[in-house]
Amino acid sequence: LVAGCSKVPDTIKIGVAQPLTGPIGALGQDLLNGVKLAVNELNAAGYQVDGKRVTLEVVAVDDKSDAATGKIVAQQLVDAGVVAVIGHLNSGVSIDAAPIYAAKDISQIAVSTNPKFTQLGFATTFRMVANDTLQARAIGSFGAAQLGAVRYAAIDDGTPYGKGLADGAAVQLKAEKKEVVVRQSFDEKTVAFDKLVGELKAAKVEVIVWTLSDLQALALIEALRKADYTNVRLLGGDLIKTPEMAKGSGIIEGIYATSPVLEAKEFTAGKAFLEKYIAAYKAPPAYGGHYSYDSMYVLSAAIQKAKSADPKDITKMLHSINGYAPVTGTMTWDEKGEQRYGAVGVYELRTGDWELRMRSDRW
Repeated sequence: LVAGCSKVPDTIKIGVAQPLTGPIGALGQDLLNGVKLAVNELNAAGYQVDGKRVTLEVVAVDDKSDAATGKIVAQQLVDAGVVAVIGHLNSGVSIDAAPIYAAKDISQIAVSTNPKFTQLGFATTFRMVANDTLQARAIGSFGAAQLGAVRYAAIDDGTPYGKGLADGAAVQLKAEKKEVVVRQSFDEKTVAFDKLVGELKAAKVEVIVWTLSDLQALALIEALRKADYTNVRLLGGDLIKTPEMAKGSGIIEGIYATSPVLEAKEFTAGKAFLEKYIAAYKAPPAYGGHYSYDSMYVLSAAIQKAKSADPKDITKMLHSINGYAPVTGTMTWDEKGEQRYGAVGVYELRTGDWELRMRSDRW
């Protein structure tokens, strides 16, 4: 087939749907930056599909971390003729937008971690990191095996993410013969924890599993200090793995966080990626730009292997590809679209910095 007759278009559009404004706009922008960095490199290297030189074009939309907006911008991407989408960040947005992409066989590669995303029954849902089920096991396993306590508390923020994570961690702790003696939910605005601390103290809790925010964790630590009950460890989810938590350093016995979004510097190729990213954007990645960068490279390889820009062909290829991911190593998905080698890291706050303690894809 000569190039003039090729069904591959001159330009292939890739959709990026992330929260680009609002409280987590910096995280969404980081994910967009990762895709743009990969696309610029691929285009500069003379990207080809079935022997034809092709230009990759990024079509970016802002979902504002809102499910209703997410559905609107998902339709906009479909109408724009994108062949695949890297999006969204928030699980609720990814889940609500998924049927819109699925109706047109458009692959959706998301950083969202709620297990429901890949349980919708669509062939088009792909997750770029480990899910909340593995993270809950990581919290429970690490908490039981490494922190050497007997009495635990599990405190969540009442959201599907926070409650699900705390519930899963409590199940894992009980399976490892540990007692969860305090189990409570608060909303995401609560910062008055004196009453909770009284209960933790009365129950002789040694480890607090925590899926609320960093701001709330700092309020809890202050309440623990006030009550002179500081011989405890805090073991949290992603929401406390922030620079802000340095303010709580040295007050209680230990602060730990878990995350399925491993840092770029943890990977052998991370240093080179960070240098390129900082040169391009004058700042380090805020979240998971290395995962969206890798996703774009794996997606570009799937398009090449399929020798097609047809969304259905690309989706089929993504299910079978063992994709080379330049930073994280490999991206490959099971039949539901779960990352086969997604891992969860456990980090400890030491002298104001988060340091990796251990990571695993099994837990």
